[in-house]
Amino acid sequence: MPSWRLVAALGLAIAAGVPALGQGPTFKTSTRTVPIYTTVVDSQGRLVPNLAKEDFEILDENKLQDIDVFVDEIQPITVVIMLDQSASMTANLELLSEGAEQFLLRLLPADKGRVGGFSDKIEFASPFSSDRDMLVSSLRDLDFGNPTRLYDALIASLDELKGIEGRRVILVFTDGDDTASRNGFGTVLDRARAEEVMVYAIGLESNFFNGVQQVRTRPDRNLRRLADETGGGFFELKKTNDLASTFTRVAQELHSQYVLSFTPRNLDGKVHRLVVRVKRPGMTTRARKSYIATTEASPSSR
Repeated sequence: MPSWRLVAALGLAIAAGVPALGQGPTFKTSTRTVPIYTTVVDSQGRLVPNLAKEDFEILDENKLQDIDVFVDEIQPITVVIMLDQSASMTANLELLSEGAEQFLLRLLPADKGRVGGFSDKIEFASPFSSDRDMLVSSLRDLDFGNPTRLYDALIASLDELKGIEGRRVILVFTDGDDTASRNGFGTVLDRARAEEVMVYAIGLESNFFNGVQQVRTRPDRNLRRLADETGGGFFELKKTNDLASTFTRVAQELHSQYVLSFTPRNLDGKVHRLVVRVKRPGMTTRARKSYIATTEASPSSR
């Protein structure tokens, strides 16, 4: 059986009052290791720091697992920021750009980001980079169009992340349903699960004039399921004024998550359901809900 490793990159951020991010130890195992990045919030929705390994439980198909690795430090990310540039967003593109900028400005020196957009076409306005100024500038290079190829944009983002080691994330924003993709939602979900990519989604209810009448849009309903399954978060907004604070919240969550891992006992090639719990009262966890129990590990867990 091949040997895989979970790279738990320990470090702390170069930010106000926070030390510098650095490379941490490599944990090796003789079998498949399943990493689980976990967000914990209290009853008020506030992020909960300083929990210990003993506070957590992992269940694989309702069976309690031994936690092999526990890391309570900031983990570097490689993230694709994919933004809806379709016609329904025309009046809100400036506010969207300003919101995404808040996320990019909070990337840490060890993080890498790439900016992309989608409408009737899918484009990437930057390479993967840690240069926050360049990434912010690239937001102005995105073109708008019509209609909305949301699922194709997610597949393109997965393609760009393929083969990259470490923790991989897609942050997608849209105000409507997919209207023109060649790929279906099932393909997106299957790939995100198999490739162990976390998806965060921000959705906006909006009103726009389509040339004939006023139309009210709502973000694609499948995004909530995609975020839930992969351990990300889904935020549905009613006001554009909430964009900046929501993008900021996503950055805070990504830099406040716990890393857990376990070694599966039954590599049967099937999709296994996962549950992560915190034993302390009044706390809620958000983590991936499934994995594929094979000997093949994605780059994120090597």
